[in-house]
Amino acid sequence: MKMTIPLVDDFALTGTGSAATWQGLSWLAMTRVGGGSAYATRFKIAWSATGIYCLADCEDRKLVCKDRQDFDNIYEDDVVEAFFWPSESWPVYFEYEISPLGRELPILVPNNKGKFMGWLPWHYEGSRKTRTATDVRGGEAKPGAAVTGWSAEFFIPFVLLQGLTEAPQMGDHWRANVYRIDYDEAPTSQWAWCPDTGGDFHRFGKFGTIEFGPRLG
Repeated sequence: MKMTIPLVDDFALTGTGSAATWQGLSWLAMTRVGGGSAYATRFKIAWSATGIYCLADCEDRKLVCKDRQDFDNIYEDDVVEAFFWPSESWPVYFEYEISPLGRELPILVPNNKGKFMGWLPWHYEGSRKTRTATDVRGGEAKPGAAVTGWSAEFFIPFVLLQGLTEAPQMGDHWRANVYRIDYDEAPTSQWAWCPDTGGDFHRFGKFGTIEFGPRLG
């Protein structure tokens, strides 16, 4: 799969997707690749001179989340994940996870033929820090709450990826995927923008492709 993502000016995040910039972008559907929960799941994505913006919208009925902290194993809870593999010349990609409660996990993943471990960022502060915002609909933002859905916005600065890649130029291509995990039912339900990965979101050779496109509008 392939898509062109638009260039935008930097903007503030609200967690709801209410920023004017998002209004000009179409939703992209995510395909269920495992589990039995048929919740609607979609996302938007754009880039600026300083980083990548993502917005995910998730229908849900229950927040299956523990009271975790940033950098914990939040993938064991409801979560949205984004993967960016800038260079196919080496098997290293960036993974970002965010929960409905706003907990995050940014990691660099060296993946040698399926053997991998994530590395946490160093000096994760200032211009290297992500910006995030989440919103819960129809209920409280707390573990186990009954809800109707949740959304998450996050901004990944290119300077955080220094060493993995340089800031892209218009027309550049990266391999990428966006994923969702939900624990309302067993087996766990999963969605992906590029469903070729199936239930194994670390099959980076099956990621889709994003092209950094021209300015929105």
